Amino acid sequence: MARQENLPDERPIDRNHPDALYAQLRNLLRGMIERRELAVNDKLPSERELVAVYGVSRITVRQAIKELENLGYLQTRPGKGIYVTEPAPVYELEVVRSFTQTAHANNRKPGMRLLRAEIARADPEVARPLSLPTGAEVVFLERLRLLDGVPVVVQRDWFSASLTPGILDIDWTVENRSLYDEFENRYGILPSRGQSTLSARLASDLEASLLQLDRPAAVLTLDQIAYDSHNRTVNISAAAYHPTRYPLSLTQSHRRF
Repeated sequence: MARQENLPDERPIDRNHPDALYAQLRNLLRGMIERRELAVNDKLPSERELVAVYGVSRITVRQAIKELENLGYLQTRPGKGIYVTEPAPVYELEVVRSFTQTAHANNRKPGMRLLRAEIARADPEVARPLSLPTGAEVVFLERLRLLDGVPVVVQRDWFSASLTPGILDIDWTVENRSLYDEFENRYGILPSRGQSTLSARLASDLEASLLQLDRPAAVLTLDQIAYDSHNRTVNISAAAYHPTRYPLSLTQSHRRF
């Protein structure tokens, strides 16, 4: 456990430095973590200790800690304190790569909770990108995606019911079910390219509850349209990601993994 004696005796905070005090403290602590002077699972010294060692205010300490939490270097454990953790990986997404494939590529265990699975009538906003007439039957899937048992994404998919007969007869409660695997193995549909829009917005009540966020909270959003090699729309999807548990790096590719 890291205590005050593990911190440097000097106070390397320069009040004449152009960087804000909290930024200087953040960088000092991050450097200690990266050099393993504060190791993974070490408990961070208390606010009082950090104030005493570095001669800054509690507000400065809290801001520095908050930024390190957002960067994935620290984690608050309720009732226990703040601990050093491994920075979260950045997940590289491709339009034709499923959540399951991305999880496996990062040595993580994918999981899923089925929220809704139904045949619906497409409204114009869904019908248009699917190249279907308004009112056509589409399959709607809403799932909570998990990594190592932790909720990270609320994902919604729409696709033509006529192209995927019987798809709702599949057991979608299986924790590792991949939609793109079902497209390929059952229906011979191969998503090969697509387009994506990455943005952010406030989480809905449902999203905040499912992703364990305190409202108001922001989510990252990824809206995608996937096409096959003949330029036919395969599916459209809208996903809301936890802002720190699943940071996104987006790659567009024509390759199939």
